[in-house]
Amino acid sequence: MEALLLGPAGPLLIFFMRIADVSLATVRMLMIMRNHKLLAPLIGFFEVLIWIFAAGVAIQHLESPLHVLGYAGGFAAGNWVGLWMEGKLALGLAAMQVFTPAHGTEVAQALRRIGHGVTEFAGKGKDGSVEVVYSVVKRKDARRAMEAIHRLDEDAFVTLGEISAIRHGWMFPKRRK
Repeated sequence: MEALLLGPAGPLLIFFMRIADVSLATVRMLMIMRNHKLLAPLIGFFEVLIWIFAAGVAIQHLESPLHVLGYAGGFAAGNWVGLWMEGKLALGLAAMQVFTPAHGTEVAQALRRIGHGVTEFAGKGKDGSVEVVYSVVKRKDARRAMEAIHRLDEDAFVTLGEISAIRHGWMFPKRRK
């Protein structure tokens, strides 16, 4: 085993283990922020198992620049992979606000047609009156909603923010006793 770790396979092994553990760390942190009480610790268990092995091999071979580069490169690549994974998972909900001078009703109707609940407001912006459309969307559906908005008003000002908690409403109606 030592001969394998000293050769070119060692730095590559460290590199891929770091990608795995850092990616898991990213997903674990997101699970913590979304209050997944069982999944977050389970992911953390495997994350640390991988990290202990990767760090141990790298520390045993500190005299090898390739092993150190494998460790650092895997960390950097793991951040990228973790963010990519998070984007693909797209867990949770997002608050979407659309500000448009003249297309609020059309935007609201388009969002309703693709299955989103919408609340409309009248507002006043820097340059005058605006129509404000507010919706809560599943993060995985946000891109589709943004595309629908853009087709109707490519100049609409749109904000999208993470939601940490939600209670009742059309997505989560009140439970009957």
